[in-house]
Amino acid sequence: MKKFTLLLILLFNLIVSSQNVEKSIILKDVDTNIPIEDATIFIAKTKQTLLSNAEGKVTFVINGTTTIQITHASYNAIKLRSNLLKEKQNIFYLKNNVNGLDEIIVTKKHPQKILIELVLNSIKKLNIPARLKVYSREFLKLNGNYAYYNDGLLNFQLNGKDKSLKTNILVEQNRSFGLLKDEISDDALGYNLNNIMENYYNFKYLNPLLVGSSKNQFDFVIKGYSANSDYNLMLVTPQTNAKGLLDDYAVLYDSRKKLIVEVSTNVSPTSLANVKDKTSLGSKNIYKSLFKTIYRIDGSQYYLMSSKEEIGFEKIEKLKTTMIEIKNCFVTTNFSDKNYTYKENEVFKDKTLYNKKNVILNNYWEISGLTTTNEEQEIIAKIEFKE
Repeated sequence: MKKFTLLLILLFNLIVSSQNVEKSIILKDVDTNIPIEDATIFIAKTKQTLLSNAEGKVTFVINGTTTIQITHASYNAIKLRSNLLKEKQNIFYLKNNVNGLDEIIVTKKHPQKILIELVLNSIKKLNIPARLKVYSREFLKLNGNYAYYNDGLLNFQLNGKDKSLKTNILVEQNRSFGLLKDEISDDALGYNLNNIMENYYNFKYLNPLLVGSSKNQFDFVIKGYSANSDYNLMLVTPQTNAKGLLDDYAVLYDSRKKLIVEVSTNVSPTSLANVKDKTSLGSKNIYKSLFKTIYRIDGSQYYLMSSKEEIGFEKIEKLKTTMIEIKNCFVTTNFSDKNYTYKENEVFKDKTLYNKKNVILNNYWEISGLTTTNEEQEIIAKIEFKE
């Protein structure tokens, strides 16, 4: 009888393991064969959302048959059944739908006025209350060498609106590698988790463009796509006589729904060349700054899908100058407009995961929603080994 029971258990485990299959999708541009980054892959059965990495790759586990939806603001969406994934790695080619960005749109309103209206309407339409299950990842480089890494699986509960928006954070799992200690203060470590959602849900990074004086500092142009009438792209660049360290902006928006789809910024090479380096103790001379957020529109749901930030600066210290580069990103793997219950002592109140003790219950990063590239995996392994 015992042998029969053991046989049943082994058979059951075999069936379960055979149903859970790991698959990878690699997305490429059909015309250029270039990998497609930041495509959204939605698994209908598990309601999991994934984002393609710089190699155009996503990896996930499926159980049985499900529908997979692949979308990207610049490509035609496709929908497929998981039984079409015959190989462990499956390549799909997407057709670019925004080629021909050659139509400058002339409007009665100044583009800055349109941008203000877009921001106000987008803030109004973002789903709140909401729960975002987020995978966060952060790299830090000191003087050209990778020195620190962390990632984590977090739940953000959003309540309130506008300036009264409040975020509570629960950390499910996290890990950190590196030996920074006194080498660098933790205020340089990327995301401030305490206010990051407030910033993204109020479009704080567009604030320099929303004030009246921005018309005297920036040039605004709106372009349309001959192949995609739903989307417009607003390009905002510093004027040649503008002073200070200013960014180039690109705001992709749905012209019919009046909702922002993507925001990206890059410190303007022109303004960077005109800014003199600071020499006083504690100064930071920025030489690189990149930022991108993607918002997902899915029927009545509108929420933050992902963000990426990268900054490089020279920090002036008493006896040395330190070059610091920070690269971080996160992706919303699951979204819900429901509240979850928690105890007050479970709420994470620190601004980074840097000081939090590692909590690893499973290999959560392997199904995180953002597959590591080969280069990133090598960096993580080296930092972990050094520790």
